[in-house]
Amino acid sequence: MRLIIIRHAIAVDRSPDIPDDERPLTEEGRKRFRQAARGLARLFPPPDLLLSSPLVRARQTARIASKAWSVPVTEEAALAGGTVGDLEAALRRVPAQSTIALVGHEPQVSEFLAHLVGSTQPDRLTFKKGGVAVVDLPAGPASVGTLAAVLPPRVLRRAG
Repeated sequence: MRLIIIRHAIAVDRSPDIPDDERPLTEEGRKRFRQAARGLARLFPPPDLLLSSPLVRARQTARIASKAWSVPVTEEAALAGGTVGDLEAALRRVPAQSTIALVGHEPQVSEFLAHLVGSTQPDRLTFKKGGVAVVDLPAGPASVGTLAAVLPPRVLRRAG
């Protein structure tokens, strides 16, 4: 299994006027991630499955990636604050030889990445908004994987 883990792009700042679950991407966030998604699509073939947190900013990020790769988006509730076990359970429903892209949030994505590569220091694996990490899991989601790439959004935009 190969996982392409994506943190959502730049979103509207937290505010008492907008519930956190409903914060959308900024225009700059959309623009920058469209460029990054083109780079992502140039560097990696389309995933078999593109999963997104149901929160607005992640869904919008996933739709941009979806257009770049020409694949549909499937919402996965576990990507909106679920546990590592919840995410593993979601991945166990997918064939082990699949490539799966996940769009989620900090600190969950760095915690999941740390778990997947056997690290106890998720703070050292923090994603920038619109950043990507790629993990190869030859024995599936319950095994320790190999970190194949960490790509900040700037690198993805240049590749696009």
